Amino acid sequence: MSRVNEFRKAQLAGGPATVLAIGRATPPNCFDQSTYPDFYFRVTNSEDKKELKEKFKRMCERSMINTRYMFLTEELLKENPNICEHNAPSLDARQDILVEEVPKLGKEAATMAINEWGLSKSKITHLIFCSTGGVDLPGAMVLRLAKDLAENNKDARVLIVCSELTVHTFRGPDHAHIDNLVGQAIFGDGAAAVIVGSDPVVGVETPLFEIVSAAQTLLPGSDGALSGHLREVGLTFHVVKDVPMFISKNIRQSLVEAFKPWGITDWNSIFWIAHPGGRSILDAVENELSLTPDKLKATRQILRDYGNMSSAGVLFILDEMRKASAKDGKRTTGEGLDWGVLCGFGPGLTIETVVLHSVPI
Repeated sequence: MSRVNEFRKAQLAGGPATVLAIGRATPPNCFDQSTYPDFYFRVTNSEDKKELKEKFKRMCERSMINTRYMFLTEELLKENPNICEHNAPSLDARQDILVEEVPKLGKEAATMAINEWGLSKSKITHLIFCSTGGVDLPGAMVLRLAKDLAENNKDARVLIVCSELTVHTFRGPDHAHIDNLVGQAIFGDGAAAVIVGSDPVVGVETPLFEIVSAAQTLLPGSDGALSGHLREVGLTFHVVKDVPMFISKNIRQSLVEAFKPWGITDWNSIFWIAHPGGRSILDAVENELSLTPDKLKATRQILRDYGNMSSAGVLFILDEMRKASAKDGKRTTGEGLDWGVLCGFGPGLTIETVVLHSVPI
């Protein structure tokens, strides 16, 4: 038994999982949110639905989103008219696009991360890939999985790639499915890649954030509040208006449990990387925890410039924060603070809570 234990210890890393590099990518097509309703109702042949279009315009105006990037173009949609219908069978056409373009966008982000890392891609020992296209939701929490791989496999270097395209969710408007319009108003395309490993090689690798702990909480009474299912018409979403309330009323307990070992109870004393699920969710969390406006600054900026990119969103924010911290002359990658939280909000409803420790710049 002692030899088994010795062998087991030899397999473990000596320190916590650490983010070593971040890369991100978007498609070339940038849509202005102020003109998007005109584009959307034109390409879906829905100009006659004037009342619905006005409702959609108000959604876009209130979203606090300025721009979004999308792979879909008017020309591509004309070639695949079923994608523009609300209930037309179109899964084959969507999947034909996704299987080609999702890996391409992911490769672009991964290449950026590897180039920043500075080592050969042959040094990557594990690959974790995440995309909402082609599966029912919810999915795995990639940072939690990467943490386990890095800390339990000495010298492991884990490449995370999250690549998201709205091809599988784009569809025309329908009076009976207003929640579909919510998705059409906020989701965008993007890919992000992160390299995670323990025990960074001094002088060779540059640590950005330490991943201290990761946990998932299923919110009581939230069954069916947010769900996604793959159907012949693509990936369909259902969301109820109480989602911001469910998240805001439960996030405090998740934070208390996550930060109890570190004696932290002041949520304004930590840096924040919160999933940009939408303006209403961020407003509810901010109000519930009495956060100062600067706490969600990075999150709101990514929401404003890119919309909700599903799994890639929080990694964009992580990248934005460490770059802004360096630009502003902060002492650490976490806006000058030592401790921070990365929160993911997803179907279930679930809250993913990742405790991060920043490093000196």
